Amino acid sequence: MKRNFAYILRNISITYQQFRYLFFVVLAITAFSCSSTRFVPDGSQLLKSNSVSSDDKAFDASQLAPYMRQNPNSRWFSMFNVPLSIYSLSGSDSTKWVNRVLRRLGEAPVVYDSMAMLNTCRDMETAMHSFGYLRAAVRSEAKTRGKKCYVSYRVFPGHRYMLDSVRYEVEDDSIRVLFDRGMLGNKGLRRGLVFSSTNLDNERKRISNILADSGYYKFNKDFIHYEADSVGKPGCVDLVLRLIKYRASNNSPEINHVKYYINDIRYHSNDGGSIPIRRKVLANNTAMKSGEPFGASRLQNTYNNFSQLQAVRFTSIRFDELPDTSLLNCNVFVSTRKPNTISFQPEGTNTAGDFGAAASLTYSNNNIFRGSELLSVQLRGAYEAITGLEGYQNKNYNEYNFETKLMFPRIIAPFVSHRLAHIGSMRSELSFSYNLQNRPEFHRRVLSSTWRYYWKSPSGRHSYRFDFMDINYVHMPWISSTFKQEYLDDVSNRNSILRYNYEDLFILKTGLNFSYTNGTYAIRSNFELGGNLLNGISHIFNLKKNVDNQYTLFNIAYAQYVKGDVDYTHLVRFDSKNTLALHCGLGLAYPYGNSKVLPFEKRYFSGGANSVRGWNVRELGPGKFKGTDGRIDFINQTGDMKLDVNMELRTYLFWKFNGAIFVDAGNIWTLKDYKDQPGGQFKIDEFYKQIAVAYGLGIRLNFDYFVMRFDLGFKAVNPAYTNKSEHYPIANPRFGRDSSFHFAVGMPF
Repeated sequence: MKRNFAYILRNISITYQQFRYLFFVVLAITAFSCSSTRFVPDGSQLLKSNSVSSDDKAFDASQLAPYMRQNPNSRWFSMFNVPLSIYSLSGSDSTKWVNRVLRRLGEAPVVYDSMAMLNTCRDMETAMHSFGYLRAAVRSEAKTRGKKCYVSYRVFPGHRYMLDSVRYEVEDDSIRVLFDRGMLGNKGLRRGLVFSSTNLDNERKRISNILADSGYYKFNKDFIHYEADSVGKPGCVDLVLRLIKYRASNNSPEINHVKYYINDIRYHSNDGGSIPIRRKVLANNTAMKSGEPFGASRLQNTYNNFSQLQAVRFTSIRFDELPDTSLLNCNVFVSTRKPNTISFQPEGTNTAGDFGAAASLTYSNNNIFRGSELLSVQLRGAYEAITGLEGYQNKNYNEYNFETKLMFPRIIAPFVSHRLAHIGSMRSELSFSYNLQNRPEFHRRVLSSTWRYYWKSPSGRHSYRFDFMDINYVHMPWISSTFKQEYLDDVSNRNSILRYNYEDLFILKTGLNFSYTNGTYAIRSNFELGGNLLNGISHIFNLKKNVDNQYTLFNIAYAQYVKGDVDYTHLVRFDSKNTLALHCGLGLAYPYGNSKVLPFEKRYFSGGANSVRGWNVRELGPGKFKGTDGRIDFINQTGDMKLDVNMELRTYLFWKFNGAIFVDAGNIWTLKDYKDQPGGQFKIDEFYKQIAVAYGLGIRLNFDYFVMRFDLGFKAVNPAYTNKSEHYPIANPRFGRDSSFHFAVGMPF
């Protein structure tokens, strides 16, 4: 009986604990929602919702949402009406500081306006007409419940009008010849096309762009008119496109459009004196050439080219007409930046609880050879006090880094055509760095040198990077005897991955990087090959091998591998303050030939601020592998394959603050079966059981030029477990064991 009573008490105490949390949640929700109409005047209503629907299922009524003149108060994550509730918490006395702060952080109630509803109907009908629904109608209805109003719009599209006949009438003889010769391409308007303002405007823009690129400096789309007739043809329109002659003003006579040619190109300094950039560099970045017809796209390319020059701050271009001729003088005005800059940046570091400090000093010259070449030199030093190590002589970590880069605003390569070498969006970069690391366990030296190229498409949406040659030499001059005995020389602990990463290594790779973005979705991919050139040379000259049957260069084994990555991000915007970000990333690398294990720098890791955020960096995977030695698990918890799937709902909160709710999933795997990583190999029939899942909340501080991000992630499904509570921590979360806090700069994807 006593045991039963104790069991009941235990259950009551647990229920009471849950009840307290529930009580505070309900109290908070009540405080934020009970007075939403407090500042709504008597006789008025709070606009609670807008909805739009269509009586024709084939028509998507949601595309008319942007034409609504009034929208309800914004909601956090499209669900919680917190901004209005914060405003409602303020008092009526606006002279008090707390009331002003609450109103500034919150959002005033949106009071229903009947005139805004009527104007919305008119705007929607106008939009429907531009879509080709010439007989469309929109009806609205406002339902009130107390001091709240719910507005609905009903769209009646009717029949969509199509083009029945299209006729082009060109009054200008010289331009009519371009149509007759097909120089203006296929006509954009034809029978059967939807009669919509989008199609009509697109044809005006198409013709205007072609003519503006063909020397017609003063031509614009206002010289193209339309005449439409739908009388006697239900659902059909007869259309005439009329291209009229040039007229300088209403009182001027009509004349043919003039085709202009570039005469002289002159360069002027906006800063006074001469431009500190070589004349040849300026000419190479000017897409317009003397004697050629004026071209609007060449003008834009010139602006783009000059904006890529590091020494140029601002560019403006002006054309002067030569009287009684069809010639234009082109005047390019250039403002330049100060050539030399020095910056100092201190840092604070925290690695697994070990605190330290770092500082970097950077010098840059953006016009080192008077050709807008950028030279940068950086010196960096770091110190960290390491705790928890036993048996090591030194307890601290020191790092020194020297890096220099030289970037040219053009392609520098043999056998490259003169035209390609002077495309302004192309750049060449030569870099060199030396990194010195002294840890209690080992000393490490990394020497790197890279020759690469960058270029972009004229629109700026496509970006490319080609690593022509990337050389890395890793040297281990000293390893602690304690570390060697415990991990490298112990026969019972022959960790091949660990040993491989504490040996001298030479990496020579070539790679190609591609990215595309249009504001809605972004694609990034990277592909690289390492060691193939050296392997070919080794076979040709029959170079010697080491005891591990690897070819060597200067008695150092070189790495050979192939690696590819692809990332896709898609943004779904619900409204101006709420966005859903979807991301998927896949990476695959394979060592072969001269390598049995990938170099540590090329291996994948999971967890951290940009991956599965319920785990710290390098704490997850591979597969269901569970680390046993925290000092070296960062080596074993790496793999040859990576999968990341993320979903993040982002919302604007107030001032510079934004919030996020996220769910992450993913892991890493090895392609080979390494005995030191049991359960880490990728298997098609098991990998889905080893996908880790995390969830959490994030706060972002958006300062426009950079974003500070704070994310708190919790484990939901853990593939490395020994019991059920570890497998599904979402059912029994523990704040320390099953959570991870991340600080980062920039968005995760």
